Amino acid sequence: MLGAGIAGIQSCKKNAPEVNILNPGNYKDTAGTLKSVTNIPVGFGVYMGDKGFSQYFPIAAREGTNITPGNEMKHGSVVQNDGSLNFTNADALYNMSNAAGLAVYGHTLMWHQQQNSAYLSTIAGASAPLPPSVLANGDFETTYTSGSAQACSNWNIYNPGGSPWGGPVYYSTSVASETHGGTKALKIVNPSDNVNGQWKTQLASDLFNTTVGVDYAVTFWIKSATNGGSGRLSTGPTAQYQGDFTTSTTWTQIVWFINAKDAQTRILFDMGAKANTYFIDDARVMDKAAYDAAIASSSGTATAARVDSVMKLWILGNGTKDGIVKHYAGKVYAWDVANEVITDNGSLRVSSNTSLPSGAKGYFFWADYLGRSGIVNAFKYAKQADGNAKLFINDYNLEASKAKTDSLVALVKYVQANGGTVDGIGTQMHVNALTMSQAGIDYAFQQLAATGLLVRISELDVTIKPSPGDSSRADAEMLGYQAAMYKYIIDSYIKNVPATQRYGVTIWGVDDPDSWRATQLPLMWDKNFAKKPAYAAAMEALKASPKK
Repeated sequence: MLGAGIAGIQSCKKNAPEVNILNPGNYKDTAGTLKSVTNIPVGFGVYMGDKGFSQYFPIAAREGTNITPGNEMKHGSVVQNDGSLNFTNADALYNMSNAAGLAVYGHTLMWHQQQNSAYLSTIAGASAPLPPSVLANGDFETTYTSGSAQACSNWNIYNPGGSPWGGPVYYSTSVASETHGGTKALKIVNPSDNVNGQWKTQLASDLFNTTVGVDYAVTFWIKSATNGGSGRLSTGPTAQYQGDFTTSTTWTQIVWFINAKDAQTRILFDMGAKANTYFIDDARVMDKAAYDAAIASSSGTATAARVDSVMKLWILGNGTKDGIVKHYAGKVYAWDVANEVITDNGSLRVSSNTSLPSGAKGYFFWADYLGRSGIVNAFKYAKQADGNAKLFINDYNLEASKAKTDSLVALVKYVQANGGTVDGIGTQMHVNALTMSQAGIDYAFQQLAATGLLVRISELDVTIKPSPGDSSRADAEMLGYQAAMYKYIIDSYIKNVPATQRYGVTIWGVDDPDSWRATQLPLMWDKNFAKKPAYAAAMEALKASPKK
């Protein structure tokens, strides 16, 4: 299902002559049921949370052969904050549908909306903690009074000069703009340049225990009052020297690796070459092997592995607990595996090319971490979970964007070439009766059919303008335009998609008030559950593929 941002659902032009809009037709025959006149599976999108669910569900059972849960099987509805899966609501809808003789089409496994984004973002951002630091007071939070200033505990002035001699000044600062972490930092004021004389301003740590021959990582954050500062690190008692680094007004992390030469070591900040005011914070000395492992755990490769693992858990499970497809194996007959993964210009959808509504919640972009490979794996996991379920990729605006249609077809080929099983393509068909292009509808069906895969109209609804002064109704002319568009879409589907590839037509809802686009009156039943001309038009079109 398409999310709240729907600005893109439009055609390139007004096309009254193209859809014969001045002759909206006369659709009145409503005898029978939709499923009784056709061999094409007819479905409805339903949601137990809708106000009118108890009234419209019997209509869906009477008129259709299957339902698609609007929300109950989405990640955000099933996955809990601890990563566990709660199928209570999904099971309730499945059981109700099964009792009513309705098959259930699963929706949806990989989407960027209605996710438990709090859980997923925690997993994506998780990494191993840094190993403990052997350096005392590396965050400079512990201080003591020295004259009229605060000095940093566990740190000692070397080659002090001292302010009475016009030399450097060392002390603790608690100014927020001068600290990187916590509430305090080290501040060094070097009043004069000393060419090749970094050693002339030195602040040394207390000795800390090290193992001779073991590598250590030394890290800290630094900035200076003006750009162009300079410094280096050194060690004692056995001297080792880092090459000079430059500083700027932006906090920068410096990393230096040393091999311990002594059973006890100290580090020294040598800041004497360039006059400047320096701010240093969050210094650490850590076992290098453990440090490397922690850094590796936050790399792109490691993050992708974590995100992929929770996707697999969500779809397949882990051998102990079932993922959603495994849970419904043999019950849910097909799934939207990848949903809305292509933008209107044909790019893979990621956070950087998707506009979010103000205050948006529940968004998580799998492709930010996994790229196209994530889509391949989603299909692989779904196939492992249920080898008999049909697996679909589903998207919107295919009828409005050739670039999107072509890119989606290319993506399907990529998934297949890399070992994913794609059985079919769903085109949502959220359209407008007055602006949708007939040529665009035909092109989309033709290109999808050319793949040889199953083709499904997955979320059909057709918006119109309500009557002036009565937002709950439309006049006869608008209802006629809506009916004509419903008929044209189904006519084009039957004309352009071979019978063996037609996997069904699903209407995205029953009555207008419960539609996600309620103010545009897009469905086949009105607020009183009376059939609109769109119903008769759809029935007439479906008769072109009769029940045998």
